[in-house]
Amino acid sequence: MSLINLDEYENILIYKALTDSGYLAAIADSVKPEYFKSKAIASVFEIIKDFTEKRNKLPTITEIKTYLVTDEQKSSFKDLVKSFNNIDKNLDKDELYDNTERFLKEKSVYHTMLSVAEDVSKGDVDTSDILSKFEDSCNISLVTDLGFNMYDEIDLLIDDLNSEQRFIPSKWEWLDEHLGGGFLESGKALYVFAGETNIGKSIFLGNIAHNIASQGKIVLLVTFEMAELLYAQRVCSNVTKIPMKELKDNGPTIRHAIKQEKGKMFIKEFPPSTITPNQLKGYIKKFEDKGIKLDAIVLDYLNLLNSSVGSNSYERIKHVTEQVRAMSYVFECPIISATQLNRSGFDQDNPELATISESIGLAATADCIVSIYQNEEDREMEIIRLGMMKNRYGARGMTQAMRIDYPTLSIEQADDVDLEDDDDVTLSALAGLARH
Repeated sequence: MSLINLDEYENILIYKALTDSGYLAAIADSVKPEYFKSKAIASVFEIIKDFTEKRNKLPTITEIKTYLVTDEQKSSFKDLVKSFNNIDKNLDKDELYDNTERFLKEKSVYHTMLSVAEDVSKGDVDTSDILSKFEDSCNISLVTDLGFNMYDEIDLLIDDLNSEQRFIPSKWEWLDEHLGGGFLESGKALYVFAGETNIGKSIFLGNIAHNIASQGKIVLLVTFEMAELLYAQRVCSNVTKIPMKELKDNGPTIRHAIKQEKGKMFIKEFPPSTITPNQLKGYIKKFEDKGIKLDAIVLDYLNLLNSSVGSNSYERIKHVTEQVRAMSYVFECPIISATQLNRSGFDQDNPELATISESIGLAATADCIVSIYQNEEDREMEIIRLGMMKNRYGARGMTQAMRIDYPTLSIEQADDVDLEDDDDVTLSALAGLARH
């Protein structure tokens, strides 16, 4: 059944709400009074919803009548009841929910347009807020799937256990081992590297992007701090092992080396704090429009995304992190990014989750958080440590030395350096979060 007349469809909506408690529960939070053609009809739906919430049962037509006050309400309800005679009582459930979803989306978009037009007339225009409103309107979804039936579908679980989970290796043995094989190829995961200012977060992200692309994968690297061509120079230095300062004299070597690479890497620059997660998602969708399936997305870095949500930095970064992780579901690829350690974490031998700026929201959302840190002894040895701060896929509190070749910005695992693991870091981190 196609939605030709939205005003007529609202009769079907109210009829089903009056006769099917499951349907009412599914739509209750999505239906707004302004979606109905009259306030009288809107009041009938509110009566049904309020009655059901208070008494845990659907009202009868007689019970609804007792709540009608004005002549308009009584007359509109009488006409509404008459319309029920023309409704197919055996509506296909899937078709019903699909059409209800269309009804709600069309009504929501229409009223969003009215609201935006009013804001524009007042000179009160926030582009990111407008985009967010329209995205919310288009993302209305009525969930009808009951989920995984654990006991009746146990064979599916066993098959999944026996299936080979696919990963994209980082090419750093220690990290891949603790992630169960690498970054989840199917996505639905956010990996975050946390470090102080100038510790080398961008170098790590650039190396990861190249390591993934070198396996024949398609990678998008989004930078908010560095020009596209400068980032590309860094990658070239990493690929060719030619120091940055010598690149200009080695054009033919660079061209040959890059042409040998198996995958693809796109580098996109946005000025810091000028783009919201919704706007970023809109940009990434352009790849889908061109038939390009990204295998991984690298963001340099989380804190430099903008957000109109929240009145303080904690709420802002929490919203940004949640939106970015949601993108991994939308685009079905892992997202790898970085965040800033706050000042209390700068001099710690093994930083805790509590030292992450605005830690609670980010730490709760990210699937894996790897710290990048360095003490005085490490500086003398010219190494940087990775520490497993949070890990949904394996052990936490583990450390590994990494060596950065600064002339070429290449990172290698330093297995010749023996670091003492601090297994108590997880417990202390949780305690720190409780205090935050």
